[in-house]
Amino acid sequence: MKILELTLYTSNIEGQAEFYSQVLGLEIVKKSPKNVTFPIGNTLLHFELKKEATPYHFAINIPANKEVEALKWLKSKLSILKDDQDEIINFRAWNAKAIYFYDQDQNIVELIARKNLRNDSDQNFGPEHFLEISEIGVPTTDIEREFNTLRNVLDIAIYDGGLGNFCAIGDENGLFICIDRDHKKWYPTNDKAFASDFELVLQEKGKQYHVEFNNESLNAVSLNNPYTQKKR
Repeated sequence: MKILELTLYTSNIEGQAEFYSQVLGLEIVKKSPKNVTFPIGNTLLHFELKKEATPYHFAINIPANKEVEALKWLKSKLSILKDDQDEIINFRAWNAKAIYFYDQDQNIVELIARKNLRNDSDQNFGPEHFLEISEIGVPTTDIEREFNTLRNVLDIAIYDGGLGNFCAIGDENGLFICIDRDHKKWYPTNDKAFASDFELVLQEKGKQYHVEFNNESLNAVSLNNPYTQKKR
């Protein structure tokens, strides 16, 4: 599964524009007083203005061998979110290593080097090594409902977890990270998990889909179906 576009909401367009362009070094491809867009590798990240926006968690894939370089690069620019004293988190079950930081909205942003993808790079680390957005957090009160929506429309499976408190749905290029927001908070900060609205366009098995998280539930439609395209 590949996330082609992700739309998040912010009450601070200017702050986010400055952070992602000046701190992380990403190109601004579109900007107005109400929105700003950046390329994150193969994904377009859109921020739209909303006064009552609440924080998110999302992750960005980086090359499988670049977590140490990425940490050094980030530490020259911002503060790292730690688990106790650990700045690089080793997810052994996923064969991956991750680094976390806040953006201007207190969104928890994760850079993750997934060893199974075997996408090593021999170039010095920089913003061009942000390969794609690979995770979006879905805080919910009904993980089974969200999984059924995704399975029925996209025919994707559980990658890890179950239908209790945590469920990662998709694959290593793209995952919906569903958590029971009444019983679980975001790692590694223990921040409250808000059911923040988002939209995305993804590709799965050669087909494109529009997925929306709104009013605390997911809705998904195929963009290859002329009827659903017309409805949108």
